[in-house]
Amino acid sequence: MPMFKSLLATLLLILPLTLAAQTPKPKPAAAASPSPQVLLHTSQGDITLELYPDKAPKSVANFLQYVRDGFYDGTLLHRVIPGYLVQGGLYTRDLQPRRTRPAVPSEADNGLSNLRGTVAVARGADPNSGTSQFFINLVDNRRLDYVGNQSGLTWGYTVFGKVSKGMDVVDKIAALPTRALGPFAGDVPNPLVLILSARVIGEQPSAPATSTAAPAADKPSAAARKPGKTHAPV
Repeated sequence: MPMFKSLLATLLLILPLTLAAQTPKPKPAAAASPSPQVLLHTSQGDITLELYPDKAPKSVANFLQYVRDGFYDGTLLHRVIPGYLVQGGLYTRDLQPRRTRPAVPSEADNGLSNLRGTVAVARGADPNSGTSQFFINLVDNRRLDYVGNQSGLTWGYTVFGKVSKGMDVVDKIAALPTRALGPFAGDVPNPLVLILSARVIGEQPSAPATSTAAPAADKPSAAARKPGKTHAPV
């Protein structure tokens, strides 16, 4: 009987060790995919943008497609308002608009705020009219945040990224004198600020697509070019 008890105790000690050996070890959590980054090589210096595909998937996918198509190469940062924003992404150095793809739905209610250094989708009065244009906030522009879907005024502007490097370049652009030029009543930096190239960091650039002039409807109206008399960035 004592021998049986001793044998039973030994088995009870061995059993947990055997089960532990057979229990599969949990796999380490997969590392989160790094956020895509885009390098804007401009005539005033380089600006690196970090994008937020988890918060604004449609806006980020839209922006990345324009980058991969080479759409932004040779376009201007055509609008500068000190203490407000720097805007670009549509006009060539001759201030001719390029033809864009269909607009993307607004994702302004994603919880992100238009803080200094963030990048947002520029649009017209319709919240869902954003295409290729974007703007960089020079200050905390919380009045551009989503408040509600009652109107274009309350809808806000979709933040989809931030400047991770080169905010000093953005500030240098913001400090340039501005003038009226082409279809714009003002706010065009002098000298013109050209986006020489836009590339997704870590990707091989593809052959650029040929862009043509946009239809007249894509050109800003005189009213839309006056800051403070619009729904904000257009």
